[in-house]
Amino acid sequence: MKKKDKLLTIGQFAAMHGINKKTLMWYDETGLFKPASINPENGYRCYSYHQSPVLETILLLRELDVSIGEIQRFIENRSAGSLKCLLEEKMKNLDQQITHLQAVRTLLGTYHRNMDTLLTMDLSEISIIEKKERCLVTVDIDKDTSFEQEVELITAETEKYHLGRLHKASYGSMLPVSSLQKGLFDDYSKLFIEIPFLAYETGLHTAPKGHYLRAFHKGDWDKIPKRYEEIFGYAEKHSLTLYGYSYEMGINETVIDRIEDYIVQIEIPILAPGFS
Repeated sequence: MKKKDKLLTIGQFAAMHGINKKTLMWYDETGLFKPASINPENGYRCYSYHQSPVLETILLLRELDVSIGEIQRFIENRSAGSLKCLLEEKMKNLDQQITHLQAVRTLLGTYHRNMDTLLTMDLSEISIIEKKERCLVTVDIDKDTSFEQEVELITAETEKYHLGRLHKASYGSMLPVSSLQKGLFDDYSKLFIEIPFLAYETGLHTAPKGHYLRAFHKGDWDKIPKRYEEIFGYAEKHSLTLYGYSYEMGINETVIDRIEDYIVQIEIPILAPGFS
């Protein structure tokens, strides 16, 4: 115990806590953390082992981006209650940062898959894929909704969900299968926003889990009805029932300059013998 009462030099104390001694000098100058004593002969700062818990708390709070001012106020009124409140606030902020990073990671994964698809895809292929259930934010549109109105609707939703920037979500449009069956290939009824880690809320659209038909269309939008006719032909040939909505989403906007090179991914849920 007596050894713990021995004073340490600034270099020894800094090394013990894995920091630079200039950090301790700065903490002293700002009044945040003072040495236990100053050697009267040479003016060197000396620290006590018993100061370590306070310094470790300061270093933890700095790692959590707590400002010097906040830490000073805490140190001046240090208590279990004040530390508990401060840590709860910082844990909440950290959880928000983790959620943000998870969302960014999910979007990077989506972009990566899209690029992989672009490098390996056969534009003529129609395939069956399996998807998880997704909650989508949607806005209603019709034939009379102008592009400017669509932008306003999407912008309002991104602000509502605090997205900040458009790249934090995936976007697309929805076309009822019932309209497609009637040959109404431009009867888009909704725009959708897919937000990573969006919790279920009343009013959100649920894209069902299960099997989907996936196809791609490149270029002239006027030719997309032909692609849908090919999709319906494939479904009939393989005894597949299409239902719900067709979900359309562009997958190569980030790597093209010409609208003629635009590729839309089409996914439609299916019911069929052997699939559930």
